[in-house]
Amino acid sequence: MSESSVEQKSSTPLRGKRILVAKPGLDGHDIGAKVVALALRDAGAEVIYTGLRRSPEFIARVAVDEGVDAVGLSILSGSHCELARQVVDELTRRDAADIALFVGGTIPEGDHALLLELGVRAVFTNDMTLDEAIQTLARELR
Repeated sequence: MSESSVEQKSSTPLRGKRILVAKPGLDGHDIGAKVVALALRDAGAEVIYTGLRRSPEFIARVAVDEGVDAVGLSILSGSHCELARQVVDELTRRDAADIALFVGGTIPEGDHALLLELGVRAVFTNDMTLDEAIQTLARELR
């Protein structure tokens, strides 16, 4: 493999992946979600952003309709466990439990285990770098 091929592959670790970025619930802050969406795009993913204040039902429906590999929930409101549970339930109801679910935002460390038990593949916190998040996604979506 040529050096440029290696460089291209390492700079686009999410090439060919479709990722839905969603803001469930009533949280009206989406700057972080937009930054993450751009970083995912720059890492090679095709990104679909749902916009603010989307219901778990809407998120699951779009995920299935768009045939995504993963859904990333951006939650700053404190209702991350309930919203993640609802999205997992909606994906399962649509026979789409195989779609990887990730959660990011203001999430206390004490809630990480519960989110993972619910079926969330990884939890991204404010102190992680975008590169760390992208590498984690790439590993989980192999």
